[in-house]
Amino acid sequence: MARVYNWQIGRQMSYWYPEARPKKQFAAVFDINKCIACQTCTLACKTTWTSGQGQEYMLWNNVETKPYGSYPLAWDLKLLESLGGQSWRENRYEGQTIFEAAPAGERVLGWKPTSDDYAYPNNGEDDCTGQVDKGAGFSIPHMNWFFYLARICNHCTYPACLAGCPRGSIYKRPDDGIVLLDQGRCRGYQECLRACPYKKSFFNPMVGTGEKCIACFPKIEQGLQPQCFLNCIGKIRLTGFISEPAKASADNPIDYLVHIRKVALPLFPQFGLEPNIYYIPPLHASLPFLNQMFGPGVEAARKTYRSASKDSDLAGLLCLFGSTESIVHRWRREGETVTGMDEKNSTLVRVPLTEPVYIRAAYDPKFQIVRTNCP
Repeated sequence: MARVYNWQIGRQMSYWYPEARPKKQFAAVFDINKCIACQTCTLACKTTWTSGQGQEYMLWNNVETKPYGSYPLAWDLKLLESLGGQSWRENRYEGQTIFEAAPAGERVLGWKPTSDDYAYPNNGEDDCTGQVDKGAGFSIPHMNWFFYLARICNHCTYPACLAGCPRGSIYKRPDDGIVLLDQGRCRGYQECLRACPYKKSFFNPMVGTGEKCIACFPKIEQGLQPQCFLNCIGKIRLTGFISEPAKASADNPIDYLVHIRKVALPLFPQFGLEPNIYYIPPLHASLPFLNQMFGPGVEAARKTYRSASKDSDLAGLLCLFGSTESIVHRWRREGETVTGMDEKNSTLVRVPLTEPVYIRAAYDPKFQIVRTNCP
């Protein structure tokens, strides 16, 4: 096995192939605090990509309720248990990754879901850690918490599905780092299902090959955001491209949120895949639970997010989420206006930092009517 550097765990690790980063890496940030689990993103993906035979159970995008929800069942718990101790020393991961913990003769530590594991897509929906009895109300913060976790393929820098495939049918595109599956080479061994810790690789029994999220790459090539991003009602998602930490640029929105302000964190970085979907952690959930899910930077990230109302730059960038169908490559704030730009620095959208408020007079002289408020 080769030795590669994984900046998310702060050290080198073992991986099946040598390090080969793409020219630019597709990435995204999800703001969990704004997700309402309306599943519009799930339906947008489903109707676009997985409406055919053999794809009935496939959810390339799904939203699950944490801590009890999961699709497939217990996808995270089973691997966390088999991985064993996962200790951090500051920002350095001291435990083993799923590549380093692989049993003899196997490339990746993993498990293969059964059909029953895919039978309950709404398992644990809206289930919290405790009960609210006798009409008790919620107050923030509270102990009885849950939050919604929207998930797609992480298009990892070190994909486990790629490492686990004996046919070499999975590859990363050198131009944008999107992870794809060549169905012409696939023979349906389903090793990618076993290897992927996030369980975002699927098998189509009707055609006998694997299938997975393609990050809507035909839209990416046109400078447009994927379907699940564009249709998000809560405006929790922002597409872009991420740099390595040493090359981070403040005018790159993903770099700014991940590397500079460190308000967005990867999902289970201890697995060792260097996933490229990042999450702004929820403010009201259990800190130990979030530390296991997103790594040791959760407390600092939540503190930074809480200060956004006093930080015009951070608040302004958060206003760009869901503001345009195009990919925002660069951004800037000028006074009370935030501007998103494309790869050529042409303006895509301008958003006010504070929404203007207009108070209309009760009497409209033009139409000679009195405006009334509906009850």
